[in-house]
Amino acid sequence: MLVDSHCHLDFPDFADDLDGIVARAEAAGVGRIVTISTRVRKLDKLIAITERYPNVYCTVGTHPHQADEEDGIPASELIALTKHPKVIGLGEAGLDYFYKHGSPEAQARGFRQHVAAARETGLPLVIHTRDADEDCGKILDEEIAKGAFKAVLHCYTGGRDLAMKAIAHGLLISFTGILTFKASQSLRDLAAELPADRIMVETDAPFLAPGKFRGKRNEPSYVTETAKILAEVRGVSLDEISRQTTENFFRFFSKVPKPESIAA
Repeated sequence: MLVDSHCHLDFPDFADDLDGIVARAEAAGVGRIVTISTRVRKLDKLIAITERYPNVYCTVGTHPHQADEEDGIPASELIALTKHPKVIGLGEAGLDYFYKHGSPEAQARGFRQHVAAARETGLPLVIHTRDADEDCGKILDEEIAKGAFKAVLHCYTGGRDLAMKAIAHGLLISFTGILTFKASQSLRDLAAELPADRIMVETDAPFLAPGKFRGKRNEPSYVTETAKILAEVRGVSLDEISRQTTENFFRFFSKVPKPESIAA
């Protein structure tokens, strides 16, 4: 069993094909899908999707691109929205200095509110960080000092220093189809050395289709391609990487019920 720990089923790319996408994921052995929130104010749409499919869950949060649009949403509101049984985490929130769609100040404010909600609820936070290693690391240091919280750096493309800082703070690192790209050797080198209990796989679909699907719309069933490369660079079997990343997922997203086959 594999898990797609991060995708966006509410995006327009999937509007006419949701049944097929979920069915193909199940056929490929993808037992759980997490569709990640990018706008708190559009959570109802995500919840509606999760209620259609037993194996699909969601988070609640504001992507850094929407930080100005949703500036000022307090941790208390995020906490209240996590009460829904299908809302199993916070985010994605964080810092993105590549596209500059959200002001750094609003991104940082939102990031810290999501951390506060994660700390209060005990639910995990999905962190988006791109071209912001130094500031992300600083916020992690400052917020961890206030009290521990669960988090993952998703779709990791940052440097080794930030990754190791995250590991030292007890966080996880998640890899997408970028791991399969020819130009991603440094990322594969990093993936090879991380602790086995700190890694997950995801698609970030509809973006970043891996390997042979590159250039096409990505979808949750393609997480198998990323898992294959992760297994290869770590020198283990696909079965082993599937087992390990899935165990990591259920430990991290502990609100998601385990299937009977792996329930402990």
